Amino acid sequence: MSKIEEILSQKILILDGAMGTMLQEYKFTEEDFRGDRFKDWPTSLRGNNDLLSLTQPEAIAEIHRKYFLAGADIVETNTFSGTTIAMADYQMEELVYELNYESARIAKKVAEELTQENPEKPRFVAGAIGPTNKTASMSPDVNDPGFRAISFEELKTAYKQQSRALIDGGVDVLLVETVFDTLNAKAALFAIDELKEELNIDIPVMISGTITDASGRTLSGQTAEAFLISISHMDLLSVGFNCALGAKQLTPHLEVLAQKSRFGVSAYPNAGLPNAFGEYDQDAKEMAAQVKEYLEKGLVNILGGCCGTTPAHIKAIAEVAKDYPPRKIKNESEKVLS
Repeated sequence: MSKIEEILSQKILILDGAMGTMLQEYKFTEEDFRGDRFKDWPTSLRGNNDLLSLTQPEAIAEIHRKYFLAGADIVETNTFSGTTIAMADYQMEELVYELNYESARIAKKVAEELTQENPEKPRFVAGAIGPTNKTASMSPDVNDPGFRAISFEELKTAYKQQSRALIDGGVDVLLVETVFDTLNAKAALFAIDELKEELNIDIPVMISGTITDASGRTLSGQTAEAFLISISHMDLLSVGFNCALGAKQLTPHLEVLAQKSRFGVSAYPNAGLPNAFGEYDQDAKEMAAQVKEYLEKGLVNILGGCCGTTPAHIKAIAEVAKDYPPRKIKNESEKVLS
């Protein structure tokens, strides 16, 4: 049993908040994204947040530190788009290993420094593996429903490269997140399984889907229970949901997972729903009040924030969570979907 698995049964672990929201505060220009190394790059680079691990590493480290000091036990690496598939938009496929390795190394260094300062509160790093900008189970062409923009094998290869770099960089857990197409996630899980066997390691794996609207389904059409069933062949640290919805709207879907899952349950919702300008208005106090319902109902083991959340949100969530026990994870004899 890894250290993080041990702690998971004892307390609610706090995950960090949004990386993108924090980066917006720096107001980085195109030149800031490029740095000296990429000043002559042929494509526009502004918006490629993963690249900032190479060109603005101090800012990335500072954000991780702020989240840890706000109460987070786990921070995510700055690698949401860290696959060759997503980096193709910037013609940066060849940089994928370095981007992931450096992102993991930056986060791990901050985690180790703060753990050393307070060994009673160990800090962990989750290697963030985003969904890519392609979908394996649906056609992007309404006139050709049988067409696929990417294959399972291509996804698996890309995820394997990303996961290897994150592991080499020192992450404690791999987090396959914002899953809108479970076939994509299965490719990631398959890649991780292969890596674990090849490297002879047993790194914990978290998976987090996203319910896209009021229908209560993922983009590829699965309900919370269907999503859970389709990935339950893996031995996971946790399964949960993030993004798309605010804390209040996510509650019924977490109830399904809490009742049915043999794994830990995670939740990191947005700071409410976006306003007309795509911005998030829910403050820390209001979000913490909504998240309290998860705690009172015993729904979660891991809790954090997604779009629109800041260290203030994480601090408020950590404050309210410390008074509640984690959801009880079923023991081996109980580990059946019921």
